[in-house]
Amino acid sequence: MVTLLTTPADRELVVTRTFDAPPARVWEAWTRPEHVREWYGGAGLTTSVVDIDLRAGGAWRWGQTGPGGQEIVFSGTYEDVVPVERLDYTEVFEQMPDAGPVRVTLTFDATPDGGTALTSISFWPSNEVRDQALAAGMEAGVREQYDRLARHLEGMR
Repeated sequence: MVTLLTTPADRELVVTRTFDAPPARVWEAWTRPEHVREWYGGAGLTTSVVDIDLRAGGAWRWGQTGPGGQEIVFSGTYEDVVPVERLDYTEVFEQMPDAGPVRVTLTFDATPDGGTALTSISFWPSNEVRDQALAAGMEAGVREQYDRLARHLEGMR
């Protein structure tokens, strides 16, 4: 399966990927800490924190630590939670808080073959911030992470 990243409009980034698992399983893998710890982030890093308060107004925080102790942590607040369908949330890269929050809508849509089309639509504070994230390797990181998620979903059957 291919993970596709596009920039269809100002400040917007869209990530799409189809997974060979029903929406309920993909939702569970995305929203339960014990699953997120298994697939989140880069394989060369250690997942050090996965906190999820899955409710409107609830906070989330996911982070990894590199071999040299460098932390890479993202956090935010859930704005709206529609189980097995949609998550609306904010996201801040804690190591660059001045970049501002990104607003994300993540949808879990059933496909005719029983899979899930996962779509992330994010709105960035500016095109510059979005483009800097992409230039810093975000695309490769997202692809690796989604590949890890696909492998984890296979093990959840």
